[in-house]
Amino acid sequence: MNSSQMMALMPMLMLSLTAVALMIQASIKRDQAVAWWITGVGFLLALWGAGYAREFAQPVTLLLVVDDWGLFFTTLILVASLVTLILSKDTFSPEGERKEEYYLLLVLSVLGAVILIQSSHMASLLLGMELMGVALYGMIAFPEKGELPLEAAIKYLVLSACASAMLLFGFALIYAATGDLSYAGMGAKAAAAYSREPVVLMAGSAMILAGLGFKLSVVPFHMWTPDVYQGAPTPVTGFLATVSKGAVFVALVRFYLEGQLYQYNSLLMALSVVAIASMLVGNWLALRQENIKRLLAYSSIAHFGYLLIVLIALAAAQNPGATALIGQAITFYLAAYIVTTLAAFTVLANLAGEDDSKSMLSAFEGLFWRNPLQASVLTVAMLSFAGIPLTAGFIGKFYLITLSIQAGLWVMLTALVLGSAIAIYYYLRIIFAMSKTSATKLKAQSAATVGSQDIVEAFLLLLVLALGSWPQPFIEFAGAL
Repeated sequence: MNSSQMMALMPMLMLSLTAVALMIQASIKRDQAVAWWITGVGFLLALWGAGYAREFAQPVTLLLVVDDWGLFFTTLILVASLVTLILSKDTFSPEGERKEEYYLLLVLSVLGAVILIQSSHMASLLLGMELMGVALYGMIAFPEKGELPLEAAIKYLVLSACASAMLLFGFALIYAATGDLSYAGMGAKAAAAYSREPVVLMAGSAMILAGLGFKLSVVPFHMWTPDVYQGAPTPVTGFLATVSKGAVFVALVRFYLEGQLYQYNSLLMALSVVAIASMLVGNWLALRQENIKRLLAYSSIAHFGYLLIVLIALAAAQNPGATALIGQAITFYLAAYIVTTLAAFTVLANLAGEDDSKSMLSAFEGLFWRNPLQASVLTVAMLSFAGIPLTAGFIGKFYLITLSIQAGLWVMLTALVLGSAIAIYYYLRIIFAMSKTSATKLKAQSAATVGSQDIVEAFLLLLVLALGSWPQPFIEFAGAL
């Protein structure tokens, strides 16, 4: 490995050094405040490294590929991790408890996500997946009090282990069929392998997609999602919904494109069924939820069903213009989803904390009168999820509708429209609940002090509105990736 390749890996190196610094700090003197600052500085250095690495973007060995697209999502994930870090400061109180290990787990999980994003080989895919997953087990179960976090962690551990086993079995079948574990090598040899052993190749690809589908919690691999979302600490839930799922979807896109899976009708049919089921089942089950965290869990299932439309549309792309549009659609929708989800969970973490009763819909009644800023942020987030104009979600939905029409995916388009219509109801339920007034006079909270979380909320609010009202700069940027 030469020096330019080392520079290309700068974000990973910064995160690795941060993990080492946290371990050294814990061995010298356990102090949560110091660990928090070390983590924050490490994330900022990794952000700088992501910008610096663009000058050296290139394949690094057979395992990793550093390109502008991957570095963009690396940057986005690091920003989401910074937001998680800010929310975690108040969640895990330093008084009487030692929580330094939480920040080490957070850094390791982010490192695994970055490896996933830049993976070009099944070995690095498994490495990133397991590094992120093992750290997440600890983060979900980190609160020492309460049964829900422990239950959520056990469910995630057991089911994630099954998904990892499925991934490994899929890798073995792919290797047996093609003799190659790199995405590009598999794609180059897939046609010849398909003519010899079509069943082995399709079974291996299907098992890999199923393992990744578990991490994305698409139907029928979604059963863990509401329980884990509800049981995990709210900052960890936000991290799981944004960083973990975003990194896995980027890895799925790379595997799908470089492995040339879009040329197999059987896999496309399976993806279509999964996408339609995720859109309809996710939105339908969200209608019945009174807990906001469970509602957002089912909402995320539906949104990744929407995103699968882009992968299916790729098979019908007949010209470079359509392919470019698909790339923009993936980048914009995933970025809009991450920003909007961060906004929603930031408000939820500030209001509910670790008190599960405060995550109920009834606890949000009158929020407009108690805290106008938080109510405004949550309202804009819900409108963005619903795809209302002037929000980021509207532009993302517009991309999906355009692609569906161009590719002739009329059944997918029908499911998209129907799912979005259902979703509007439960998103508006939250907004209407916040606008209610109780029998007693509600008093607005004092705004004498402005904390870091308020600044984060305001920033995310402006970002969601900016992406929806003035998307052209970002669209041009996405097209250049």
